[in-house]
Amino acid sequence: MELKDLLREELIGLRVTVTDSHNAHNVGLEGVVVDETRNSLVIEKKNGLQKMVMKAESVFVFSLLGGDKIKVTGELIVGRPEDRVKKKYGAW
Repeated sequence: MELKDLLREELIGLRVTVTDSHNAHNVGLEGVVVDETRNSLVIEKKNGLQKMVMKAESVFVFSLLGGDKIKVTGELIVGRPEDRVKKKYGAW
């Protein structure tokens, strides 16, 4: 799967790591995406606690089922999940 494909997929259920963020407490956060809003991802950590991370302020690495990892600048996924499917992402 490529970045352009991931941007149009459901993110809920994917494993994710925050690799960079304006909020230093979020860097290194790992878990599963359990909810998504227009501006944030809710990540559930191994201990069951959930943390909300602002999309536009962060860089994420999503782990896919096949073992692939895709790095995504959060600004690319800002917006309502249902609108992301319709969005054009340039000439890939």
